[in-house]
Amino acid sequence: MKIAICSDEKHPIHDVVLEEIQNRGHDIILFGALKSGKDEPWVQTAKMASEAITSADCAEGIFFCWTGTGISIAANKIAGIRAALCPDAQTAEGARIWNHANVLALSNQLMTPDLVLGILKAWFETSWDGRGNQAVAELKILENS
Repeated sequence: MKIAICSDEKHPIHDVVLEEIQNRGHDIILFGALKSGKDEPWVQTAKMASEAITSADCAEGIFFCWTGTGISIAANKIAGIRAALCPDAQTAEGARIWNHANVLALSNQLMTPDLVLGILKAWFETSWDGRGNQAVAELKILENS
């Protein structure tokens, strides 16, 4: 699976995430500071990475900014994106089950290696099982209104 990974600034936690995603056998497409090597605007970074998902160039994404909040807000402005800011594994699991989230938003400054690895485990090992079908359908109606 191709995964869009972006951040507005480089941070050491990205190396942990990139290694884990590669170890899981996924392909990585970089955006923002992860691609350019310099600070990039988080709104534009989220837009470009989100469009890679909505165009099906990537299946899903992992987006970073300092708190994770701004980049998740920006991503959620793009129709078809369901970005979830997940500070822990339980939230990541719930985002997959109840929201069919296709973007995992994370904080550059909050993540530790152990914390992010637990979140990624929950994210990748929790399958969409349809329990949130009604809510996702309602979100699509909101996107089109």
